[in-house]
Amino acid sequence: MAARAVPEDDIQALIEDLKGVAHNLWWSWNPEAQDLFHQLSPFFWEDTNHNAVEVMNWVSGQELRGRLADPAYFKKVQSICKSFQTYMKGQKTWGARHAAALRNRPVAYFSMEFGLHESLRIYSGGLGILAGDHAKAASDLGVPLVGITLFYRQGYFEQRIGNDGWQQERYPVHDPKKMPIRLVTDARGKPIIESVEIGNDVVKFQGWEVPVGRVSVYLLDTDLPENDRKFRDLTAHVYGGDQWNRISQEIVLGIGGARFLRALGARPSVYHMNEGHSAFLTLELLRDRASAAETLAEAMERVRSECVFTTHTPVPAGHDRFDAGLIGAALPRFAESLGMTMEQIMRLGRLHPDEASEPFTMTVLALRMSRGANGVSELHGDVSRRMWQDLYPGTPVDSVPITAVTNGVHIAGWTTASSSQFWSRHVGEGWHEKMLDGKFWKQALTPASISDEELWALRTRLRRELLEFARKRMRQQILRHNGDDTGLPPNFLSADALTIGFARRFATYKRAPLFFRDLDWAIRILTNEQYPVQMIFAGKAHPRDDAGKRFIQEIVNITKRPELAGKVVFLEDYDINVARHLVSGSDIWLNTPRRPNEACGTSGMKAIMSGALHVSTMDGWWREAFDGENGWQIGDDAAAPSEHEQDERDAASLRLLIENEAIPLFYKRGKNGLPHAWLKRVRHSLATLIPVYNTHRMVAEYTTLYYCPQREPKKSGSQVKAMPRTKAAGLRKQAARRRSK
Repeated sequence: MAARAVPEDDIQALIEDLKGVAHNLWWSWNPEAQDLFHQLSPFFWEDTNHNAVEVMNWVSGQELRGRLADPAYFKKVQSICKSFQTYMKGQKTWGARHAAALRNRPVAYFSMEFGLHESLRIYSGGLGILAGDHAKAASDLGVPLVGITLFYRQGYFEQRIGNDGWQQERYPVHDPKKMPIRLVTDARGKPIIESVEIGNDVVKFQGWEVPVGRVSVYLLDTDLPENDRKFRDLTAHVYGGDQWNRISQEIVLGIGGARFLRALGARPSVYHMNEGHSAFLTLELLRDRASAAETLAEAMERVRSECVFTTHTPVPAGHDRFDAGLIGAALPRFAESLGMTMEQIMRLGRLHPDEASEPFTMTVLALRMSRGANGVSELHGDVSRRMWQDLYPGTPVDSVPITAVTNGVHIAGWTTASSSQFWSRHVGEGWHEKMLDGKFWKQALTPASISDEELWALRTRLRRELLEFARKRMRQQILRHNGDDTGLPPNFLSADALTIGFARRFATYKRAPLFFRDLDWAIRILTNEQYPVQMIFAGKAHPRDDAGKRFIQEIVNITKRPELAGKVVFLEDYDINVARHLVSGSDIWLNTPRRPNEACGTSGMKAIMSGALHVSTMDGWWREAFDGENGWQIGDDAAAPSEHEQDERDAASLRLLIENEAIPLFYKRGKNGLPHAWLKRVRHSLATLIPVYNTHRMVAEYTTLYYCPQREPKKSGSQVKAMPRTKAAGLRKQAARRRSK
């Protein structure tokens, strides 16, 4: 019997529903929705870096109606649209139970960048990725939140590697019509235009909304015809330009962001500054609150009661500092409206207010004007308390009011379709809603629930998917460099080899070439035919960071050595898509920052869900997460007397654990060909790390400690845990003692 025809009215209504899904980034962490857009146009899905809006632009209404006339396809699209609508209307959320006070007065989350999806290049690195994951988790939990950032029309650069191994940058221009954003308008449909004062000029800006599930992120855009060209280009690049450009961007972000929210009619209950870039918002709040306060001191206290601050930078030089001349040139008109002198403003941003020669520091302003502040790992919290102790004269280091909320990752957003299907099949469709349930994951990961055969099948499939992706990207790179298809080297990457992944921003402290510090050893390990090992690298250096570019060049030149052809690979144009493939397909995720320069570092967290094992120095999150059995530790839990000695020690430690522990464990196979001991470690890693190092736990902590505090935050540590970190620390010490014997 033929299936009943789908009515035309139903088809048209479903097309409108599908457009609604395409314009909300909820689909970016829903594999079924992604597959739907892929099926509509496989070519444009890949060609646009997985941009659902652009796919919908390319597929005509007539074609859509034709596709949806098929009852089976209609039912599939209808199911996805219904899932989206159910998600958006959900009332029984964690936030409804624990953050009811925010229902009508949301959190305003300010960040210089948001890494939401590879098709929306308004991010450069970990700070933006964290902000994007924070927004997605807030949406999942039902915590009312709005994000504020800038609309970078040329985004962060596209990376190309020259024949000499040197990084080159390209800046394609974004077309808003091809992005999941909409212009923010008033009730009459006219754009909402706000302005800020920069120097003696008035700079106007508009806003674009990015729907991220239940959360909205607003992008502030100065590219308006009313502005001079220098101001139209102000928001063109992420972290672009000189100090004047930087302070101007931060005025738009902080002061402009607060004004834009006011124009929307939003009444945030708390303003969360993700790093110090947005700290000028406290001055705008002070200007607004001063009229209702009897004294400036009272107005400042009211602003403090509304603001919280997260610092991400453990190195003093990494914090934005502006000299008095620059502050005086940028803020004269604003200072006049605020009713403060330039000296009064400078004092708010000086670590030592009376030191006239001291520059204005954005972090100092944020700390001084916030009721709560935190680092992003336990170690970083301690480093930050020591760094900023002078801001609290007479206060012992342990009592400096900077706590720690360890970062996490939005696991559903970093899980590939294959992984997502695996977990849905083995632990239930709602696994991504169980991120805070440590007991659930402990039970779900027993051999009785998931056998070694099934776990190894997942790892084998994910490794193959990574290699297919790497081969495709490398062919594109070869064509770009040589102009013809000279082909890939023989035996280019093996689906059976132990695969080590390394992908991140190429800051020098991250020490990308550490594995090759003893090049002869590295070549011996990587060319061993009996126990093959291969490495895949990706990452960008800041356009002005020549030292970081030299690290990329060093890695690229190593890939060109004849004996390492096809065994060490560098993939161009690192982005969220490249990262997702690498963290899912790697057997080992390598992390080598020079302690204690990595505030947290979340790339290794992204690899957990796919069954990769983390190998890292004792920095950032790994210092509190490693228990001796859920990955490996590089070096000691202490700093060496010099950077050179630190590098030597860590490189030696890395060589020992790779050669004597990781490789033998990976290639120790049972009669059925499975590495049972390796999989035991993978299973333990999954059980101990999944329920702790995710943004559901992180946002829940921010909510209970800072957004809706019931009590004063403790000095350090995290409160919403699946496993007490003191237990992890004890297990880690036991493992260290065993190794020392």
